[in-house]
Amino acid sequence: MSKGILTRLRLSSLRLRLVVVFALVALTAAVSASGIAYWLNREAVLTRTQDGALNDFRQEMQNRAATLPLRPTQEDLRRTAELMATGSANYQVLLLGEREAGKPIVGASDPDDFTLADVPRSLMVAVDTKRPVTEGNAYPYHLFWQRTERNGTPYLVGGTRIDGGGPAGYMFKSLAAEKADLNSLAWSLGIATALAVAGSVLLAQVAATTVLRPVHRLGEAAKQLGEGKLDTRLRVTGADELADLTRTFNSAAESLQKKVADMSAREESSRRFVADMSHELRTPLTALTAVTEVLEDEQDSLDPMIAPAVALVVSETHRLNNLVENLMEVTRFDAGTARLVLDEVDIADQITACIDARAWLDAVDLDAERGIVAPLDPRRLDVILANLIGNALKHGGSPVRVSVRTEDDELVIAVRDHGPGIPEEVLPHVFDRFYKASASRPRSDGSGLGLSIAMENALIHGGSITAANSVGEDGAVDGAVFVLRLPLDASGITREVQTRSSQGEVEEE
Repeated sequence: MSKGILTRLRLSSLRLRLVVVFALVALTAAVSASGIAYWLNREAVLTRTQDGALNDFRQEMQNRAATLPLRPTQEDLRRTAELMATGSANYQVLLLGEREAGKPIVGASDPDDFTLADVPRSLMVAVDTKRPVTEGNAYPYHLFWQRTERNGTPYLVGGTRIDGGGPAGYMFKSLAAEKADLNSLAWSLGIATALAVAGSVLLAQVAATTVLRPVHRLGEAAKQLGEGKLDTRLRVTGADELADLTRTFNSAAESLQKKVADMSAREESSRRFVADMSHELRTPLTALTAVTEVLEDEQDSLDPMIAPAVALVVSETHRLNNLVENLMEVTRFDAGTARLVLDEVDIADQITACIDARAWLDAVDLDAERGIVAPLDPRRLDVILANLIGNALKHGGSPVRVSVRTEDDELVIAVRDHGPGIPEEVLPHVFDRFYKASASRPRSDGSGLGLSIAMENALIHGGSITAANSVGEDGAVDGAVFVLRLPLDASGITREVQTRSSQGEVEEE
């Protein structure tokens, strides 16, 4: 069975449920109708046969058995029974009389087929019971009957007694023909039920297809809408509930497309504003940076009253310059124009150069084997390492340990400090832009973009960064651990990033 058929017939399928419901309803209706029809026909057939045989037997008892002498001989009983059995009703007769008081004799039309042993005891008791004659009961003896079975064949047994001391008579009629007719009727009704169920299944398939085709189209359209094809629309046909649902979908899709277009336009406008603002700030910042460098060189010879102000200007200028650079970097990521420039990088040498350039050699312990080389973007790797190590030194404290290892096809760089760790409520937000752990210190040396930029640079390599707390042997928090994971071969990811970046509108400078 193909996968498509299995999918259509899975238990949770609406099509299967519709078919099952149709089949159950049809089966219930067909079985009920067939059962009622069988019961009515059975009663009609048996009642007709039974009434005909009993009425004929009663008439024969009145016409023939009632003419026998009070003390008949066995030959009289046998001959009369044979005459009674020759009628069209086709039953056997047994007559029970007395040649003398207390001496019963039996005469049977066919002793091999019907004997006194075939008469139920309860029927004999009912036939022999004399009832008082009243206004509501004109006869002391009545005709009684009972259905019985012998060797799997159903029979009708009836009996009555002649009033005034005449013989008792019993008739024995086979119902095999009626049973065969009823069995044939049962088979016919069973076949009709099966055909009704099969027909209902086919109708259910047609109905399910009619109902589910628009639902399927709606599902496919919703899937395309979820994939970003916001111009997806459905053709409206008919005036039923499914048509109303299709109109609602088209209206929702149109509204969503409009809102997404508005949001995209606003987002693009915001990105351009940030990019333009950052770009325009670079020119005055270049001049300010040159002035602050001169002031910084002359800081020792300045008036003590002016020196703190100069130090503040220098510090804030550096901070503003870092903020503008970070904003430019974030803008490139948002615009999708960030590119990787790969080079074979010796990881140990790269980390050492990053630490040495920032004068962190005395505060950082490096555990990295020589010879681990991977194709990475050296500038972006430096940005990641500088942010992670700088964050550990600033918020965690020395000693900061940087360890390098390889796992399968990944390069793993762990940066661990021995500070107070990261609060649990802060951990989910450490890589959020402009997020700062303490709301009471909104103004700090950092911009709140460092770890976010580090994460973006890891993602563009096809890697990731995770943050957690290190727990010591005593169960207490013993610093924070940032783990950088990068693929040892990022060439395939790089081609994808460069293809996507070439479609951007903001160019990297």
